[in-house]
Amino acid sequence: MLISFGIVLLILRTFAWRPILNALKEREKTIQERLDVARKAKKELAEIEFGNERIIALARTERANMLKEAQETKNRIIEEAREEARKEARKIWEENKKRIEEQKKEAQEDIKNQIASLSVQIAEKVLKERLSDDQKQREYINSLVNEITIN
Repeated sequence: MLISFGIVLLILRTFAWRPILNALKEREKTIQERLDVARKAKKELAEIEFGNERIIALARTERANMLKEAQETKNRIIEEAREEARKEARKIWEENKKRIEEQKKEAQEDIKNQIASLSVQIAEKVLKERLSDDQKQREYINSLVNEITIN
């Protein structure tokens, strides 16, 4: 039995042992290659994730810059519109002020003319009444002379 076991062992060693060892070495080599590929893929994935994080960070920064620029542009446009409105309001104010002054002057002139006309009419009526007889004319002239010499 020992001799048969030895013969079987010798036959197995001669014919089967090397192919089994070669198959095991080949399997170990394949597993190692797959592990290397997996490590490489993991490393590439980590680099891609880092790149993605960097891209996301850059995108966030760019978005923040764009929002800031948009806000500044909006504020500038609003301020320009306000300034333009102020200028326009000042212009309208000045024009209205000029028109009011012109209308005021016209009204004053009109009032002066009416007062002058009324004064002349009143004076005519008063003079007609006062100067209707000679005695009244002399008294009126004397009073005027007195006023002129006093003043």
